Amino acid sequence: MNFNSQLKPQDVTRNHEGAIAYTMTPEMELYTAIVTSMLNDTYYESSDERVKRIQELVGKVSPLFVAQLAVYARREMNLRSVPLLLLTLLAKVNSTDTADWQPSMLARAIEMTVLRADEISELLACYQLLNPRQGRKQLSGLSHQVQKGLQTSFNRLDEYQFAKYDRSSQTVRLRDALFLVHPKAKDEAQQQLFNKIASQSLQTPYTWETELSELGKQPFDTPEQKQAAVRAKWEELIDSGKLGYMALLRNLRNIVQSEVSKERIDSICARLSNKDEVAHSKQLPFRFFSAYKEMLQVMSPYTSLILTALEEAAKASAPNTDLFGKNDRILLACDLSGSMQHSLSPKSKVQLYEVGILLAMLMQNTCQQVQTGLFGDIWKPVNLPQTNILQNTNDIRKRIGEVGYCTNGYIVIDWLIENKQVVDKVMFFTDCQLWDDTYTIKTVAKSWQQYKQIAPDARLYMFDLAGYGESPLRLIGKDVCLVAGWSERIFQMVETMEKGEDIMTKIKQVKI
Repeated sequence: MNFNSQLKPQDVTRNHEGAIAYTMTPEMELYTAIVTSMLNDTYYESSDERVKRIQELVGKVSPLFVAQLAVYARREMNLRSVPLLLLTLLAKVNSTDTADWQPSMLARAIEMTVLRADEISELLACYQLLNPRQGRKQLSGLSHQVQKGLQTSFNRLDEYQFAKYDRSSQTVRLRDALFLVHPKAKDEAQQQLFNKIASQSLQTPYTWETELSELGKQPFDTPEQKQAAVRAKWEELIDSGKLGYMALLRNLRNIVQSEVSKERIDSICARLSNKDEVAHSKQLPFRFFSAYKEMLQVMSPYTSLILTALEEAAKASAPNTDLFGKNDRILLACDLSGSMQHSLSPKSKVQLYEVGILLAMLMQNTCQQVQTGLFGDIWKPVNLPQTNILQNTNDIRKRIGEVGYCTNGYIVIDWLIENKQVVDKVMFFTDCQLWDDTYTIKTVAKSWQQYKQIAPDARLYMFDLAGYGESPLRLIGKDVCLVAGWSERIFQMVETMEKGEDIMTKIKQVKI
């Protein structure tokens, strides 16, 4: 024992693997926790633990930043549930002593974040959960600013949008929300709409769910008759133009197995690969991969056509090709460790390591000089074609186990050192739970410091896919950067950093 050991720096901590890591500022930690969460259990953290940590972090940062982050997470990162949690927590913050925050800003943040009808009831359900009350009127103490913000949401939605997302299984129905929020109708037509919500007499929307549900209630004499009816219904839905992009992705397998015509398959493929439709859909990239994996299991003469269309869709979602110059040398390192082998949600068939691979393939698609590899116990470079984003992702996921299940990130940097290979950017796609070699005192931080002697201008990017709140390196200087999230928008953050700005600046530019 050394009774006079050196004082431990304040930012040094241990990650979930017990290895040395570094704390983040409360703002940075809150950002990483939010943009990597669907509020489900993760490998190292339950959903309740994540919510509790987010709640604690909200109390450590400015209310204005919380509002800006909520809007950013919804509008830029295309997340839904977790921005509502932020707004609910913000409603509980006593912010009277903050110079840059006015209570009315909460209403404005809600207006900017609540974009769909179901988000009205979701926000109220979250508010009820975090503000438990006894008796029947569990939402009787609703914040005035929450009411005001939701009033605007009520005023801008139409009957189809309300009917589409009003479900009897919800804890808080739209009817409940209407009575709580008391929106003022802007004209007689809207008053009639509010009356329909109150009487629960909204017109049944024309959606694939309602149409197939009604079809399912009809009797059929033979399986062949039912198959023909299902095929005719899917063809009707496709021709109607009312089948949303997300619904199309989710139902590709059902549509093909219903044996719709080649004409409809061509229509589907045209929509899937249309750049404008991809941009408007705001799908997280892993949604394309999830659909791709489903279609690989479908034996149909049209499967290849749809797989190609999905590849085109993924390519359309890739970052701008001008992100880096043609001469920039890039190394992409994909974490295939055991903690990355965890589904994004109980219903999702996509695991975290697959998200990392997919993001790496999106990046590879834009680079002229790029080396991709996998790491766990060991580091293994792999050669892959540039353009096959989804196919490459699927091919790599089949190699799970080849590199072991530890998270030895330092071996990636050591490989560069040993081979005297100079690159401009090193990019890790990981949960940031990197392991130390306690016997040789190897860490990614020390290896990076050594590598800088060979490549002084190199920059290291950590793409944090889990948001546990620690970084394997100190986030100081311009050569070590951390970006978090599962969206292709993370590459816009890289572009921002390449221009000398940072993520916090980007979030704080959101006008409330």
